[in-house]
Amino acid sequence: MSDVSVNAARAYLQAAQAAQSAISDASGGGGATEAAGAGFGDILQSALSSTVQAGATAENAVTAAAVGNADLVDVVTAVAAAEATLETVVAVRDQVVRAYQEIMRMPI
Repeated sequence: MSDVSVNAARAYLQAAQAAQSAISDASGGGGATEAAGAGFGDILQSALSSTVQAGATAENAVTAAAVGNADLVDVVTAVAAAEATLETVVAVRDQVVRAYQEIMRMPI
């Protein structure tokens, strides 16, 4: 596996971790959301957690392959799963941004 692929996997992981920490900082005191059950913030935070976990799994697989302790198929599978998870989160983010922009265009 090339250094570019390893660096890309690490960049994905770091971006997901930064987003997760920003989400957890922003959702510090949601009293109404907590009373209503699992809100959108909780769902988003769990999605980001799974993204971070998939990235960590991919990074561990890449590291194990670099040392010679993993099969290339396992590495490709882990990286593809991390990429798919990240693309899903990005797609959801894009839809949320579009919805927000549409709401902001509505007349009062």
